Amino acid sequence: MRAPHIVWDWNGTLFDDISAVVDASNAAFGELGLPPMTVEEYREWYRIPVIDCYADRLGRMPSPQEWARMDAAFNAHYITLRESCGLTAGALELLASGRSQSLLSMYGHEELVPLVRSFGIDGHFRRVDGRDGDSGLTGKGQYLVRHLVALGDAVDPARTVLIGDVPDDAAAAAEAGVRSVLYTGGAGSRRGLSRIGVPVADTLAEAVQLAEQLVA
Repeated sequence: MRAPHIVWDWNGTLFDDISAVVDASNAAFGELGLPPMTVEEYREWYRIPVIDCYADRLGRMPSPQEWARMDAAFNAHYITLRESCGLTAGALELLASGRSQSLLSMYGHEELVPLVRSFGIDGHFRRVDGRDGDSGLTGKGQYLVRHLVALGDAVDPARTVLIGDVPDDAAAAAEAGVRSVLYTGGAGSRRGLSRIGVPVADTLAEAVQLAEQLVA
């Protein structure tokens, strides 16, 4: 049986940063006088594009100036808070397995690459790609399509599985014509992920097993 090519998500999947993301989001909320959220509340609230989530809380779309303030507050706090975050349990062992894999994140590419390198895991990926546009304004689908094109003939889309933590990962996979598995340890609630119609895993090891089953 040929193993799948796995496209890993970063934030909330390989990188266990949900607490930092929620704390940084609460700092962004504070810019407009909005109350903070717990991790559980955040998981029920979060979706992509993120600007729509802020619109839900405000009762209107934030102005460009408000969005810029919230985005700046989030990034400033997140950069500090991420220093206390590490890889998700079991991630290092899975990455070192020798399987075909790549990394695609909606975190900014210029920030992503050195962060991945700092864990000494960049050599495990065929490619590492991050977002190169404005944050929070678009979904992942177009990035995944471009990522797969860049991987070229070495990767068969029919045997490719994206492992991520939010519904947008599944939507991106569907847009790109590949399969997906969703992991419950990140920004998506188990209830929300279970409604998407793709396999859901509570650990990364389980996610890989489900990915293998999808292409068996």
